[in-house]
Amino acid sequence: MSLFETVAKTAGRARYTAAQGLRSAWYGGQYALARRRSAGFNRPGEPAFKPQNKPEVKALRKAYIDLFRRDRANIEAGLYPDPMAQDMRMRDLPGAVKRARSFLKDVAQVDRRRLDRDGTEVRGHEAADPKRFPAYYRQNFHYQTDGWLSDESADIYDHQVEALFTGAADAMRRGSLAELARELGGKDQRQMEVLDLACGTGRFMRQTLNAFPRLSLTGIDLSPNYARAARETVARWPQVDVVEGQAEALPFEDASFDTVVSIYLFHELPPRVRGPVIAEAARVLRPGGALIVADSLQFGDNPGLDGFLEYFPEGFHEPYYKGYLKWDFEPAMQAVEMTAERTQLAFLTKVKVWRKAG
Repeated sequence: MSLFETVAKTAGRARYTAAQGLRSAWYGGQYALARRRSAGFNRPGEPAFKPQNKPEVKALRKAYIDLFRRDRANIEAGLYPDPMAQDMRMRDLPGAVKRARSFLKDVAQVDRRRLDRDGTEVRGHEAADPKRFPAYYRQNFHYQTDGWLSDESADIYDHQVEALFTGAADAMRRGSLAELARELGGKDQRQMEVLDLACGTGRFMRQTLNAFPRLSLTGIDLSPNYARAARETVARWPQVDVVEGQAEALPFEDASFDTVVSIYLFHELPPRVRGPVIAEAARVLRPGGALIVADSLQFGDNPGLDGFLEYFPEGFHEPYYKGYLKWDFEPAMQAVEMTAERTQLAFLTKVKVWRKAG
């Protein structure tokens, strides 16, 4: 390595460290403020929650640091460009401040629902059409105001997630981007068809397109509000499409995609729906194609973090999360001839690549 390359690499690491440090402070400070404004995990009149597994702070800290080390290593390996903390640019500051205010204002509502254990009032909303949305979907996951069914929810969702994970959510998502980059390696991205399953507001789609700007990418989400936000997010890439639809009944022909990516979907599905979603993902994959699943860690993935996983459904409305922590993907994958290939842990996220039989 030349002196110039060494200096450039060192400077790049310094910029990355400074930018990620700023993000962590920005979102971590909001999380701390939100916790002070709320009642914490314990509910009035009930014993303090005690997890069965001891939470290991040292393991949590190590996993957090390892996430960013691996993220930087992926950047230096050329798997994707340096994000340079794109949502921390000066020109984006007014929008970031506005979302922070909206997030902190919403904390009181979230806390009220948590204390009341009420996560289903969204079913009474006019937008929650039971003919259009299944019952399991018409809930306030995370006690999200309006569930997934309002523009206001779509506007602050990504900000809420970043605050919850103290600025680590984008880096965890990029664990999936690293695997997608490996799938695309040496191939003409213009000829590759990729599906982002449950794409939300399009945040991962934007990360992907910043790395592969000519990729043929499709996003699908059941929320019309989130799908609309995703279209705005990826509007400058004309070859990209976002459609509305259910993950368990995909509106695509068989063998339509080379790769399917699913991020943070399965822990919010009831067990009876997970198998059909996997079957649909396998159906629309071409032979030899990859299904990349990024979702919460499960018990045993990093034993030191098992206690922290137990806290999550205590503080948030996650009706299917406790069962997910012990749910085995293998039988449903085997049923549609999908084989596990690679697994990577990214802080509180597990990224796993499954291959369809060729």
